[in-house]
Amino acid sequence: MNYSLRNLRGDLFGGITASVVALPLALAFGVASGLGPMAGLYGAISVGFFAAVFGGTRSQISGPTGPMAIAMAVIVSSHAETLAEALTIVVMSGLMQILFGALRIGRFITYTPYSVISGFMSGIGVIIIVVQILPFLGHPVASSVPSSLVALPELVGRINLDALVIGTVTLLTGICWPKPLHKALPPTLAAMIAGIVVSLLWPGGAPIIGEVPTGLPSLQLPVLSLAFLTQALQPALILALVGSIDSLLTSLIADSLTRGQHNADRELVGQGIGNVVSGLVGGMPGAGAPVGTVVNIRGGGRSRVSGILCASILLALVLGLGQYVEQVPHAVLAGIMIKVGWDIIDWRFLTRIHRVRPVYLLLALMTLGLTVFVDLVIAVTIGLIAAGLVGSRHLERLQLDNVVSLPFLDRSFLTTSPQADPFAARVGLVALRGQFSVASSNKLVQTIGADIRDHEVVVFDFSETAYLDDSAAMVVDQMLDIAADENTEVIVMGLTGTVADHLLALDIFHGLPEDRFVATLDDAKERARSLLED
Repeated sequence: MNYSLRNLRGDLFGGITASVVALPLALAFGVASGLGPMAGLYGAISVGFFAAVFGGTRSQISGPTGPMAIAMAVIVSSHAETLAEALTIVVMSGLMQILFGALRIGRFITYTPYSVISGFMSGIGVIIIVVQILPFLGHPVASSVPSSLVALPELVGRINLDALVIGTVTLLTGICWPKPLHKALPPTLAAMIAGIVVSLLWPGGAPIIGEVPTGLPSLQLPVLSLAFLTQALQPALILALVGSIDSLLTSLIADSLTRGQHNADRELVGQGIGNVVSGLVGGMPGAGAPVGTVVNIRGGGRSRVSGILCASILLALVLGLGQYVEQVPHAVLAGIMIKVGWDIIDWRFLTRIHRVRPVYLLLALMTLGLTVFVDLVIAVTIGLIAAGLVGSRHLERLQLDNVVSLPFLDRSFLTTSPQADPFAARVGLVALRGQFSVASSNKLVQTIGADIRDHEVVVFDFSETAYLDDSAAMVVDQMLDIAADENTEVIVMGLTGTVADHLLALDIFHGLPEDRFVATLDDAKERARSLLED
């Protein structure tokens, strides 16, 4: 990729706007995690910088996120007695993420169906809009959608007019900013400037960001007790899984916006390095941040420079420049976030909702609802499980369509005599063509079992079988058992390659004589004739 002045301008705008959004989120998530606001800032700097440098998603912004804050809060309250122990678990989770990337586990997330991604994206958009309504009206931000909805009726009667005016100007600027000016000045940055100008011209009682903590972190040595490390494996693994899922889903969102393609395994390595460093300097764990990433991309960020710049700005704030953002009203940030939330909602999918097949519509709506009202990770986990079941049902139909089961009815099939063949229909052929997996294994026995019982000899044809997984292999074993119970003789034809290796390794044909294995259909005919004559 050739880096130009235009790329630099986009990365500058994207990184600056992302840092403005990341600052209050880092402080808030740090408090929510139980480690304190400075831990949130240190995490945003550490994970943000190292994930940008070593990660596999060029335009992704990383730092503290809601799922990671919740997971860390559980660890602080239930799995760690001291700060050092909690930070050791953070370091361990980072090492596990590096291991995930080295083992190339990250690529499996790319199999996530679009309906699940769409529901997840739209859910995040709804969360942002609903949660930011309270600061837009001049009240403290709530921790979740349910708490925002519960508090809203009571607080509507006590609207802070100053905050409402500032937030409205910010939001309208972001919405109405002319498209010809987008390249020169992105809407998010224009909205932020407009909001700040109005706040200076309209001095009043709108809540502001307030004091930003300053100071460099000190090195936190991990606890290396064998007893503690053993009991810390489970919470560290959970933290690593939450961070990995959160990051890779954000990578998919970034891909959908930039039409690029991320490297999932490299992304896990970058996130892991960032979390190891964060734990060593007293920061909370982080992951790919959907909000920051979308803000960055909407602002023009397209390369690692934007993520590095975002982390560098936060570092500068920690080193003493925080006084320059302390007077920014929360309503300005709320106006920006509401516009961002609206843009995140997958309107392209929702406008086609009446054309979507019911099962995929249900997947999208279920993922959206769980994302908004329960939890991001739970939503995606259940969405993936449901999508897997739907996909398995579809594969079942496709795979069973490739099963051929028929009797040998041709008079001249087993003899060249023009008279009626005395062996007609006594021999059956079962041809397994294509691929067979757990999706079709349960129905395979039902499809073929009756045909096995109706014949004296059955030829199992594997000459066009491309793949069998363990479930399908065990079904073959069940079919052989059915044949044995019905005193039906078995001939195996065309068993070669990896299919043969797999079935023989599982000892599927135990007890079957060697003369029952043949190469061609002519050989199968001759072997069937001899079995029937005997």
